[in-house]
Amino acid sequence: MTDNHIVWNGRVEREWVDYNRHMNDAAYALVFSRALDALLEDAGLTARFIEREQYTVFTLETHLMYLAEAHQDQPLAVSAVILDQDAKRLHLWLEMQNDKNGTIATSEQMVMGMDQAAGRPAPFPETLQQGFAKVPVLSPKNWPAKAGRSIGIKRK
Repeated sequence: MTDNHIVWNGRVEREWVDYNRHMNDAAYALVFSRALDALLEDAGLTARFIEREQYTVFTLETHLMYLAEAHQDQPLAVSAVILDQDAKRLHLWLEMQNDKNGTIATSEQMVMGMDQAAGRPAPFPETLQQGFAKVPVLSPKNWPAKAGRSIGIKRK
């Protein structure tokens, strides 16, 4: 990724390590979930905001790619960019890096703003729009090569 907008830092916790002696696949998803929460909180989606405004953000879809192993106590960082957005959705690209700045996993995510009182999608409030402005936006010509991929078995 060209921009290194770090949204989460941490280490591989002991309980994330599986019988293969590396970070379990579910732990990668947990780290990306924590990174998304950190990005949203930094944008203004705090517990107080959610309660006061009756507004939150739901994840609609995630595509996670595992590129390398991570081991117990290894430092990790997750960076994020916006690939696309409209009034109520963000299309995000997150990358997990190890302590050698190698990308070990990616997560492409679609999230949507929700009016909790109405139980329906709703545009992002101004506060969140301003917060999202801190996150770099990539033009389609600068998207990571793996963004927008579908899953399937390649046939010859």
